[in-house]
Amino acid sequence: MQMKDKQISPWAWIPSLYLAEGLPYVAVMTISVIMYKRMGISNADIAFYTGLLYLPWLIKPLWSPFVDLLKTGRWWIIVMQILIGGGFAGIAFTVSLPFFFRATLAFFYLMAFASATHDIAADGFYMHGLDTGRQAMFVGVRNVFYRAATVLGQGVLVILAGYLERITGKIAFAWSITFFVMAGLFVLLALYHRFALPKPGSDAPDPDLKASDILKEFTETFASFFKKPHLLSALFFMLTFRFAEAQLQKLLSPFLLDPVEQGGLGLTTEEVGLVYGTVGVIALMLGGIIGGVAASRGGLKKWLWPMTLSMLLTAVTFVYLSFSQTGNLAVINICVFVEQFGYGFGFTAYMLYLMYFSEGRHKTAHYAICTGFMAMGMMLPGMFAGWLQEQLGYNRFFIWVMICSILPAIAVAKINYELRITKVHNSYIHSS
Repeated sequence: MQMKDKQISPWAWIPSLYLAEGLPYVAVMTISVIMYKRMGISNADIAFYTGLLYLPWLIKPLWSPFVDLLKTGRWWIIVMQILIGGGFAGIAFTVSLPFFFRATLAFFYLMAFASATHDIAADGFYMHGLDTGRQAMFVGVRNVFYRAATVLGQGVLVILAGYLERITGKIAFAWSITFFVMAGLFVLLALYHRFALPKPGSDAPDPDLKASDILKEFTETFASFFKKPHLLSALFFMLTFRFAEAQLQKLLSPFLLDPVEQGGLGLTTEEVGLVYGTVGVIALMLGGIIGGVAASRGGLKKWLWPMTLSMLLTAVTFVYLSFSQTGNLAVINICVFVEQFGYGFGFTAYMLYLMYFSEGRHKTAHYAICTGFMAMGMMLPGMFAGWLQEQLGYNRFFIWVMICSILPAIAVAKINYELRITKVHNSYIHSS
């Protein structure tokens, strides 16, 4: 059996595994916003309740140590994909009901917890299934297919929903069919992975490991995180770097969809799938790739401010769009491209700092804790962004987002000062 497992090419399972990892996250975070907007839910409710969907990713470090204790990563992957498929089917069945908002939210929360657990299992299985050399070789492949899931979900599936809206004239029916397609896709992925995933010998629960031992180790690791130098500055940076962008991202789709008389641009669902889900995602990917190349040649010290300003200042494009309310799709695409490229390029600095701050004995666990604070930094501002936009209108809301850029700038200034006065020899800080 081991010989057969070794003959399974990584190309047979890595692309599909990371497509399956990215798609439910996109569905929970982005597709849900577009669907609820088309179903007539207010911006305040959309932002608040979909903002809360970040919670599973925020707290997943709490149960991640116990995943390997109970079952194999392979088992978790397949079972979570079945649960995610069930969540998609549940949304498809309930989106036409009078109480659809509460019912579909319940299924989105189910999917969010299943997806967060799937992330834990998939990332662990990646390390079990490949040797160190191949892990490095395929890291680009996994990232490409994770981003491809964003194009598929935010672009292709939203365009499908928009097309069905147009030809049937029934919004709920169109989204029901779209979610049935996603449910079917995940059933197929689970069946495929039942046979395609290898069975590495290391992917097995340790019979000598006890829950009490894991809990003790987790407590010690968690405590050591809060003993790191410059902790307060680091936490302030993690929680505020995306403070402005977190608000913008929650209202971007509603702004594109809202009619002109309500301050929006009046795009159709299909057009939003093209503008935000395709052009915007490509720009985000390009920004991230170029940011990574730049960082590898200069390090965080050199690129911290350029990347920060790139992310914060490109949001001015939405100030322009909210005042001009142009109907020119080319101009809208350019503005979304610029903003999303700036976001992707600037986000590189954030990820580099998380890696730098996580360095040390428990770097994997500390990085997971950092990503929890990253999720909190997106969740809390995003939850109240819809209510704020309804009070201010789109014009003043986007101006407010620009004003909010002061907070991340203060955090970056503090971090930049500490990097200059601290003698560090770290590849994330100094790159050749």
